[in-house]
Amino acid sequence: MSFQYCVVGGGIVGLATASEILARDPAARVLVIEKEAGFGEHQTGHNSGVIHAGIYYAPGSLKAKLCREGAEATKAFARANNIPFEVCGKLLVATSPLEMERMEALKGRATENGIGFEEIDAARLRAIEPNVAGLGALLVPSTGIVDYRLICDALAEGLKANGAKLMTGTRVTGIVEDDTGVTVTTDRGEAVRAERFVACAGLQSDRLAKLAGLRPTHQIVPFRGEYYTLPEAKSKIVRHLIYPIPDPDLPFLGIHLTRMIDGRVTVGPNAVLGFHREGYPKGSIDFGDVAQILAFGGFWKMARRNLRSGMDEFRNSISRRGYLEQCRKYCPSLELSDLGQPGAGIRAQAVLADGTLVHDFLFLESPRQLHVCNAPSPAATSAMPIARMIVDRIEGQSQ
Repeated sequence: MSFQYCVVGGGIVGLATASEILARDPAARVLVIEKEAGFGEHQTGHNSGVIHAGIYYAPGSLKAKLCREGAEATKAFARANNIPFEVCGKLLVATSPLEMERMEALKGRATENGIGFEEIDAARLRAIEPNVAGLGALLVPSTGIVDYRLICDALAEGLKANGAKLMTGTRVTGIVEDDTGVTVTTDRGEAVRAERFVACAGLQSDRLAKLAGLRPTHQIVPFRGEYYTLPEAKSKIVRHLIYPIPDPDLPFLGIHLTRMIDGRVTVGPNAVLGFHREGYPKGSIDFGDVAQILAFGGFWKMARRNLRSGMDEFRNSISRRGYLEQCRKYCPSLELSDLGQPGAGIRAQAVLADGTLVHDFLFLESPRQLHVCNAPSPAATSAMPIARMIVDRIEGQSQ
């Protein structure tokens, strides 16, 4: 089989990239390969379903720009494809004087990024969210919620309708580049030929790059984001998404209350080292994944720098009561019995050899390949403009 483009990875970024290729050239021969039976089975389908506004990101940064553009593109795509979504707004709640100071910095970022917000005092917070406690908050009304798996399904349907070939349940076993293209072999025993190869492999990005003969400067270290679903009786406990004011010294946002588009409310996630890149049940271990983590010098450097926060996260992971105390900082009415059905997502955290956590885009390129080694959060919200950026780079390769 011969194609102009082969895209590996059926998450939202891979599907959006294939869709962008066809939007620019409807006659292009495009193949998408996904190792799972369906689309969006890993990071895309296990995230919190939030359409982020982009308040956290440095003014003028690429992440801030892509998030703003992506939020509007996601909402427009959902409308066009009759996918349910809701613009429910987000409250970033300060529960201490220090967090009130940090909130001032967020106000400045929001203003510079052109994101609308409203400052809420404690009395107003109690009025609009009676179950939430805080000294004050920022209301970001443009934040929304959606099911990104449905976005993926719609993208896949659009690709099929426009002539792309989709191969699911197919694992790539070999990637060989020459002067005229790339030969991709799979566990189906057949070879695919493509003029251009794009990998949007998420949790497997470093492994796929090595398979292609490239030399990644990073390794994926999986971090579990564990959460609990509140009982149905508590599904109206909040009207907005409730987030803490982030600690600038920590790499993740912290435990929050998230309304889901299906009516559930979840509390979480935390961020704890994972022992299986694709093992979602608690206690999942893949000894090959563990061995690779332990053999990577960058992991140990990262661990030393983040030892205290890492131990706190681990303690709260094994102790529901510790986890509950994090939630009760801003929702004191929650009880231990409210921490219902557990779940988890796994973040593909790219880590460099010096222990640096990669929070920006990371690409590996050769004359006919482009590997997306890191697409930073919120990649689901920003997927469509990220896809435009990826295709711009592919087109730049051919010039």
